[in-house]
Amino acid sequence: MHLKYLHTMVRVKDLDATIAFFELLGLVKTRHSDYEQGRFSLIFMAPPDQPECPVELTYNWDGDDGLPSDSRHFGHLAYEVGNIYEMCQHLMDNGVTINRPPRDGRMAFIRSPDNISVELLQEGEPLAPAEPWASMENTGHW
Repeated sequence: MHLKYLHTMVRVKDLDATIAFFELLGLVKTRHSDYEQGRFSLIFMAPPDQPECPVELTYNWDGDDGLPSDSRHFGHLAYEVGNIYEMCQHLMDNGVTINRPPRDGRMAFIRSPDNISVELLQEGEPLAPAEPWASMENTGHW
Protein backbone atom coordinates (compact mmCIF):
# COMPACT_ATOMS: atom_id res chain seq x y z
CA MET A 1 0.00 0.00 0.00
CA HIS A 2 1.38 3.39 -1.03
CA LEU A 3 0.99 6.38 1.28
CA LYS A 4 2.55 9.82 0.82
CA TYR A 5 2.08 13.00 2.87
CA LEU A 6 0.69 15.80 0.70
CA HIS A 7 -0.20 18.86 2.81
CA THR A 8 -2.16 20.27 5.73
CA MET A 9 -5.05 22.54 4.70
CA VAL A 10 -6.22 25.46 6.80
CA ARG A 11 -8.95 27.97 5.95
CA VAL A 12 -7.96 31.60 6.43
CA LYS A 13 -9.87 34.89 6.67
CA ASP A 14 -7.05 37.39 6.01
CA LEU A 15 -4.86 35.97 3.26
CA ASP A 16 -2.23 38.73 3.25
CA ALA A 17 -1.75 38.63 7.04
CA THR A 18 -1.52 34.83 7.01
CA ILE A 19 1.02 34.76 4.17
CA ALA A 20 3.09 37.38 6.03
CA PHE A 21 2.92 35.27 9.22
CA PHE A 22 4.20 32.13 7.49
CA GLU A 23 6.91 34.16 5.72
CA LEU A 24 8.10 35.28 9.18
CA LEU A 25 8.53 31.59 10.00
CA GLY A 26 10.66 31.21 6.87
CA LEU A 27 8.14 29.49 4.60
CA VAL A 28 7.96 30.46 0.94
CA LYS A 29 5.07 30.38 -1.50
CA THR A 30 5.38 27.31 -3.71
CA ARG A 31 2.07 27.56 -5.58
CA HIS A 32 -0.85 29.97 -5.93
CA SER A 33 -4.03 29.03 -7.77
CA ASP A 34 -7.15 31.19 -8.11
CA TYR A 35 -10.46 29.51 -8.95
CA GLU A 36 -12.82 32.11 -10.41
CA GLN A 37 -15.79 29.73 -10.72
CA GLY A 38 -15.55 28.59 -7.08
CA ARG A 39 -14.40 32.06 -5.91
CA PHE A 40 -11.49 30.82 -3.81
CA SER A 41 -7.69 30.70 -3.83
CA LEU A 42 -5.26 28.00 -2.77
CA ILE A 43 -1.81 29.09 -1.68
CA PHE A 44 0.83 26.50 -0.78
CA MET A 45 3.72 27.53 1.47
CA ALA A 46 6.61 25.34 2.61
CA PRO A 47 10.11 25.52 4.07
CA PRO A 48 12.53 26.38 1.21
CA ASP A 49 14.32 23.04 1.45
CA GLN A 50 11.10 21.02 1.89
CA PRO A 51 8.70 21.98 -0.90
CA GLU A 52 7.06 18.57 -0.50
CA CYS A 53 5.80 19.52 3.01
CA PRO A 54 3.45 22.45 2.47
CA VAL A 55 0.63 24.04 4.34
CA GLU A 56 -2.30 24.81 2.02
CA LEU A 57 -4.01 28.13 2.76
CA THR A 58 -7.59 28.14 1.50
CA TYR A 59 -9.09 31.60 1.07
CA ASN A 60 -12.76 32.14 0.13
CA TRP A 61 -13.10 35.44 -1.75
CA ASP A 62 -16.56 36.22 -0.42
CA GLY A 63 -15.65 35.72 3.23
CA ASP A 64 -15.92 32.68 5.40
CA ASP A 65 -18.55 33.08 8.09
CA GLY A 66 -18.45 29.32 8.70
CA LEU A 67 -14.81 29.45 9.86
CA PRO A 68 -14.67 28.62 13.57
CA SER A 69 -13.24 31.33 15.83
CA ASP A 70 -10.84 28.76 17.32
CA SER A 71 -9.27 26.67 14.56
CA ARG A 72 -7.92 23.96 16.86
CA HIS A 73 -10.21 21.26 15.51
CA PHE A 74 -7.27 19.89 13.51
CA GLY A 75 -4.55 20.24 16.18
CA HIS A 76 -1.50 22.23 15.07
CA LEU A 77 1.23 22.64 12.49
CA ALA A 78 4.76 21.80 13.65
CA TYR A 79 8.08 23.11 12.36
CA GLU A 80 11.64 22.33 13.47
CA VAL A 81 13.88 25.39 13.88
CA GLY A 82 17.65 25.77 14.11
CA ASN A 83 17.54 28.06 17.17
CA ILE A 84 14.23 28.35 18.98
CA TYR A 85 15.30 31.45 20.94
CA GLU A 86 16.32 33.35 17.81
CA MET A 87 13.11 32.34 16.01
CA CYS A 88 10.89 33.39 18.94
CA GLN A 89 12.73 36.72 19.24
CA HIS A 90 12.34 37.31 15.49
CA LEU A 91 8.61 36.59 15.73
CA MET A 92 8.15 38.82 18.80
CA ASP A 93 10.06 41.63 17.08
CA ASN A 94 7.46 41.37 14.31
CA GLY A 95 4.42 41.49 16.58
CA VAL A 96 3.74 37.75 17.04
CA THR A 97 2.70 36.67 20.55
CA ILE A 98 4.60 33.69 21.94
CA ASN A 99 1.71 31.81 23.58
CA ARG A 100 3.89 29.10 25.11
CA PRO A 101 7.47 30.38 25.45
CA PRO A 102 10.41 27.98 25.01
CA ARG A 103 11.18 27.81 28.74
CA ASP A 104 12.68 24.35 28.23
CA GLY A 105 14.81 25.41 25.25
CA ARG A 106 12.88 22.90 23.17
CA MET A 107 9.28 23.84 22.41
CA ALA A 108 7.16 26.95 21.81
CA PHE A 109 3.65 27.60 20.49
CA ILE A 110 2.36 30.59 18.56
CA ARG A 111 -0.85 31.37 16.65
CA SER A 112 -1.42 32.60 13.12
CA PRO A 113 -3.73 35.56 12.36
CA ASP A 114 -6.52 32.97 11.94
CA ASN A 115 -5.83 31.43 15.37
CA ILE A 116 -4.07 28.35 13.95
CA SER A 117 -1.80 26.77 16.53
CA VAL A 118 1.83 26.39 15.37
CA GLU A 119 4.38 24.38 17.35
CA LEU A 120 8.08 25.24 17.05
CA LEU A 121 10.56 22.54 18.07
CA GLN A 122 14.29 22.97 18.56
CA GLU A 123 16.38 20.91 16.18
CA GLY A 124 18.45 18.27 18.00
CA GLU A 125 18.97 18.64 21.73
CA PRO A 126 17.16 21.38 23.70
CA LEU A 127 19.06 24.63 24.21
CA ALA A 128 20.12 25.52 27.74
CA PRO A 129 17.39 27.49 29.57
CA ALA A 130 17.89 31.22 29.06
CA GLU A 131 16.15 34.49 29.88
CA PRO A 132 13.78 36.03 29.08
CA TRP A 133 12.29 32.69 28.03
CA ALA A 134 12.94 30.68 31.22
CA SER A 135 10.72 32.92 33.36
CA MET A 136 8.18 33.97 30.70
CA GLU A 137 4.58 32.94 31.41
CA ASN A 138 2.11 31.49 28.93
CA THR A 139 -0.13 33.98 27.11
CA GLY A 140 -3.61 32.92 26.07
CA HIS A 141 -4.01 29.33 24.98
CA TRP A 142 -1.93 27.27 22.62
